[in-house]
Amino acid sequence: MQTLTVILIPLAGTVLGAAMALFMRKTLSSGFEKFLLGFAVGVMIAASVWSLLIPAIEMGSEQCRVGWLPATCGFLTGIGFLLVLDTVIPHLHLYSRQPEGPRKNLSSCTMLYLAVTLHNFPEGMAVGAITAGALSGADGVTMAGAAVLATGIAIQNIPEGAIISMPLRSGGMSRAKAFGYGTLSGLAEPAGAVLTIIVAAWLIPVLPYCLSFAAGAMIYVVVDELIPESRSDDCFNVGTIGTALGFSLMMVLDVSLG
Repeated sequence: MQTLTVILIPLAGTVLGAAMALFMRKTLSSGFEKFLLGFAVGVMIAASVWSLLIPAIEMGSEQCRVGWLPATCGFLTGIGFLLVLDTVIPHLHLYSRQPEGPRKNLSSCTMLYLAVTLHNFPEGMAVGAITAGALSGADGVTMAGAAVLATGIAIQNIPEGAIISMPLRSGGMSRAKAFGYGTLSGLAEPAGAVLTIIVAAWLIPVLPYCLSFAAGAMIYVVVDELIPESRSDDCFNVGTIGTALGFSLMMVLDVSLG
């Protein structure tokens, strides 16, 4: 039951954010959107370092003399994996008019959903990797740490759910339908978590690679998507402020509770 709760925490954040389309006006201010995106950047960077890479390095040190090797290999593989998906899956980022990936006859809503799935799946993998580590009894990895990571991702999923649902609402979509699309965008996270737990349970010796792989995938999303979208000429520093606050909050949660 505890494992299921941890897996579903990030989805709850997405649902809460998507619910803003039910109660708020049709549009968010540009500055507020940039702040929320910057906040997500900070949370994901801090989670990648404290919840994933540091435990991977510590576990790697116990397995071999070169403790950073598993973390480095896993991290770069995670980056490469998302790069391949980004290349072969047609998708449309939220603030872009130009689709990416192969040319397909898909609607903008479908490609937007695929883009969000690419974003959310590595977050689910991160939660699944650290949960698998806790279930296996690995040193330095606890279920409390998994809950902290899931909570941190849920916090950044609140603005993400809003950023997905509210532009759809402003485009004329009904409140309920915009909420539904925003909620569906978070389903990739529990799916990624469950898949990673299953794989890691079979491959406990490579758990450091799994943790760092998830970190690499998350950092790819941050650098490729979130950071560019959090910057704009009219609100240049707002995203940076959000990043600082998100990073600080996630760091405090992980160090104090994890």
